[in-house]
Amino acid sequence: MRAQAALRDARLVIFDCDGVLVDTESIGPQIVAAMATEAGWPLTAEEVRHRFLGRPESYLYEQIRAHATTPPGPEWLTEYRTRVRDAFAARPRTMPGVRELLDHLDARGLPYCVASSGSHERIAHSLEVTALQGRFAGRVFSADDVAAGKPAPDLFLHAARTLSYEPEHCLVIEDSPAGVDAALAAAMRVVGYTGGPTDTAALAHADLGVVADLTRLVT
Repeated sequence: MRAQAALRDARLVIFDCDGVLVDTESIGPQIVAAMATEAGWPLTAEEVRHRFLGRPESYLYEQIRAHATTPPGPEWLTEYRTRVRDAFAARPRTMPGVRELLDHLDARGLPYCVASSGSHERIAHSLEVTALQGRFAGRVFSADDVAAGKPAPDLFLHAARTLSYEPEHCLVIEDSPAGVDAALAAAMRVVGYTGGPTDTAALAHADLGVVADLTRLVT
């Protein structure tokens, strides 16, 4: 399996957060759909996934303002973050196989980090309530840190540069087309993860293929 071989050769593993480390992609789109509809732009959760999966929150907010009949102010984004945080805190879950994969990387001494389109506040909360925060201490990167979020390569390049790794030595695990685009644009190897709502066809351009089970990377 190409992904397994690439993991053996990697010097840094970069994880997306939502839908790869933590099971929030079943929550966020429903909340966005409800709030967009409230603002006068009727959307379904599936339409939200198609339009916004992997994109930074700033892009989401800009699009809501552009399409809503009653364009919301900055409080919309604050309310969105609060609703997602509260919903996830009520039922915090990691994606299947995450802890096993992290244990494997720790046993090998292979460094890893998270690079997410979410805000630092949202990432910190997701990692805290799933007891993953300590495993990523000092290695959390957000779209807030760069000028252009995914699908631009900036976030992944920023993470690699901060941790002193060259792009060609990094392996990215992503569940969104925008995230795969960003990894490829950064000249990094990328695995598409389909253990959440994203289907295989949407991630078919990942150069290392797709996996539905993260433990497949270590077995």
